[in-house]
Amino acid sequence: MENQQAQESLYQKRIPIFPRSVSGKFRRFKTIVLVVAYAVYFLLPWLPWQRSDAAHQAVLFDLVGRRFLIFNLVIYPQDIIALSLLLFIAAVTLFFVTGLVGRAFCGYFCFQTLWTDAYIFIERLVQGERPARIRLNKQSWNAEKIWKYGLTHLLWLVLAFWTGLSFILYFSYAPPLFLGFFSGSLPSVAYVTVLTLTLTTYAAAGWMREQVCMYMCPYARFQGVMYEPETLIVTYETERGEGANGRAAARTGLRTREERQAKGHGDCIDCGFCVQVCPAGIDIRDGLQYQCISCGLCVDACNHIMGSMEFPRGLIRYDSEINMESGQLGKPHLYWLRLRTLGYGGFIILMTALLVYQLATRTSFAYSVRQVRQPLYVQLTTGEIRNRYQIRLTNKTDHRQIYRFSAQGVPANALVFSESNEITVRAGKTVMIMINVKLPPEQALHTKYFDFIITPEGAAKETVHARARFYAKLEG
Repeated sequence: MENQQAQESLYQKRIPIFPRSVSGKFRRFKTIVLVVAYAVYFLLPWLPWQRSDAAHQAVLFDLVGRRFLIFNLVIYPQDIIALSLLLFIAAVTLFFVTGLVGRAFCGYFCFQTLWTDAYIFIERLVQGERPARIRLNKQSWNAEKIWKYGLTHLLWLVLAFWTGLSFILYFSYAPPLFLGFFSGSLPSVAYVTVLTLTLTTYAAAGWMREQVCMYMCPYARFQGVMYEPETLIVTYETERGEGANGRAAARTGLRTREERQAKGHGDCIDCGFCVQVCPAGIDIRDGLQYQCISCGLCVDACNHIMGSMEFPRGLIRYDSEINMESGQLGKPHLYWLRLRTLGYGGFIILMTALLVYQLATRTSFAYSVRQVRQPLYVQLTTGEIRNRYQIRLTNKTDHRQIYRFSAQGVPANALVFSESNEITVRAGKTVMIMINVKLPPEQALHTKYFDFIITPEGAAKETVHARARFYAKLEG
């Protein structure tokens, strides 16, 4: 029986959270981020962009052509260094922001937060404000509850479906793909992808919500190691809020600060507004908790109450531990000049500069030269020494390109091509070119290295010299 009780205690049924709406600067900022993020995600696949060899779409992940088309930028798998730098910058930026303002990314920019916010807005639109939603949840099933719950979940599913459908629009030309989806003419992978994203979005934003942040997201678990005493976090000023005798409701005799201070009570009137607006359902007055996503809604709620009571604002605010424990509170501010923060910032600047340089100096094609080593060389019946080379060439432009091959360090007639010294490569494609190099015995013995010269037509300034080794050893 004890084992059974211990096992059951490991699991807890989710208690529904019904966040209350609130107004304030942090809520406005969250709304702006939500609108901008949704506009980018849902409208970007429909933004036209003139292209010569691909769909006229601003952002296109061309899996068939193995390239990403982002406005005028074309990224290929060969640009692995640039992609790695981008991921590195994103990771270090997250650490940098966390060191400064805690889990601000979670509170304002995380996909889970953005979609949960939209789902809560739909829920509030259909079912009403927090008291109405609590009442509806507690009442028995009737026509009102079935209608409101049914409409809420229908709208949730519509948003989830539109999320999944918009995702696949990034992988092909949006207009025909959109029509093809509803006509049933797309491959099965498109429907499986949309169904998977629809169900996962609906479950994560509609049912699990804060549990994703608490139990599934690893960031909530390791964020603590990036906090420092100077990190700005959402905090409650305990000494001011509690006073000597704790918080108390604003009843007769306890309505002004003077009356409350005379009786040893703090400024917190225990209205619970800060808890009601919290999407994670926590009480920030209990101290910093890993469930807190630093969204600032409790700050807006408390400032609203303090304003209505004509008390100073900022009882709940973004502040640092070092300022709270200083004994003489100063104005909260960002602490930039710290070893960790400067280190993160330096890495971001350095990696960003490398990324810009990588993109600015990259050529319109990628190449590699490899000698065929089986055999390493061949001495022909004429006495000439022959080496074979394999050149891998990738056209990274958005149009067909002609490339010419020549050599420096060996005679022009030493190069033997299978067809021609010119080759046409389609946009985004990779070709293999086999080139034989034959030298007379005397010259072969004195030639250690030479250069292949690759010149794209119409772009002579991008001509490259690829160094190659020539092997020779006379027999007999």
